[in-house]
Amino acid sequence: MKKIALIAAMVMMALMGNAQLVMRQSNGQILGGKHSTPKSSVVDFSNPSEPITGTVVYGRIEENGDTTLIVYLPEVDIDLMQRYLQITDTRQGRRLASNVKKVFPYAKLAGAKMHEYDSILAHVSDKSERNRLMRQAEKEITDQYTEELKNLTITQGLILVRLIDRETGSTSYQVVQELRGKVRAFFYQGFARLWGYNLKTEYDPHNNPEDDEIETIMTLLERGVI
Repeated sequence: MKKIALIAAMVMMALMGNAQLVMRQSNGQILGGKHSTPKSSVVDFSNPSEPITGTVVYGRIEENGDTTLIVYLPEVDIDLMQRYLQITDTRQGRRLASNVKKVFPYAKLAGAKMHEYDSILAHVSDKSERNRLMRQAEKEITDQYTEELKNLTITQGLILVRLIDRETGSTSYQVVQELRGKVRAFFYQGFARLWGYNLKTEYDPHNNPEDDEIETIMTLLERGVI
């Protein structure tokens, strides 16, 4: 049995659990489950000022009866794409791109849930009630996401820990400390060290060459180019 990214799972559980539990108590159901998919939106093509995102395909019938297919494609940054091709020109680079793509949805979900947490739990002032919600939420998220996250490799887990800093603006250590307290953060950090993690790792694409490569891959993923 291969080693698993336990610490990444812990952080993700702490991040996602709080907002989902509070939302369920407010609306009677958990929102944003793992099977949720973005809903398509209707674009008003008669309004040129309306932004068009993603790929939009529609048909137009000409006067002679012919149908014209019109496709709106996302813009491609040539320099950024060239940088990506340089990265993936090596075996190590291709492996890095594959690992980033694997953890990309979890990193984005972590950022979304962190923002959700900030807004929702701002209305829960009682400390004991907050702690109770967090414990219950962590259990529910453990049941929901552990099977997925435990299949991450150590390398993928390390990348996810760094991307949590990218998406939330806080290191994984700071996130756990904020959500579960200093004692729990200290415990997680000690346990993480046994598996080769450092929850205090900061994402720094300006000074870390690998983070710079990860940033290129993440940007293209966010734009839907790769």
